[in-house]
Amino acid sequence: MPTTRETILTALADLLRTIPHVPVLRGEVLPERIPPVGLMILRDGSPGEPAVTLSPLAYHYQHRAELEVIVQSSRDRDGLFDALTARIGAVIAADRTLRGLCDWVEAEAPEPVDLPVEGAASIKAAILPVLLHYGTNDPLA
Repeated sequence: MPTTRETILTALADLLRTIPHVPVLRGEVLPERIPPVGLMILRDGSPGEPAVTLSPLAYHYQHRAELEVIVQSSRDRDGLFDALTARIGAVIAADRTLRGLCDWVEAEAPEPVDLPVEGAASIKAAILPVLLHYGTNDPLA
């Protein structure tokens, strides 16, 4: 049976997969070829130190997952990147609780960088932090 953390990260990946045509990988290495529509790689990130309540015992996390957003194009790379991050924001805003699994989900602003690629179009990429607020009665469950 998956842990609360794994269930929530899987639900986040599934939510991101509702963005049409843009592949979402989970914890994988960057592929050699970036699809023309872009690519997202969800990293587990860190749950951080929980706040603890004692009656009843509960651990309250502000888990910081990391979403790598990557676009490679010789035409309008900036526009494609901006459109993709806007669509990510829209799907998160449409389901702030991941169907009731989280108390709240919110994305932070990305800090994009341009990466030159020898003999190919440059890459625009950013890590987009996604904060997952949730509670569990056991930090390992």
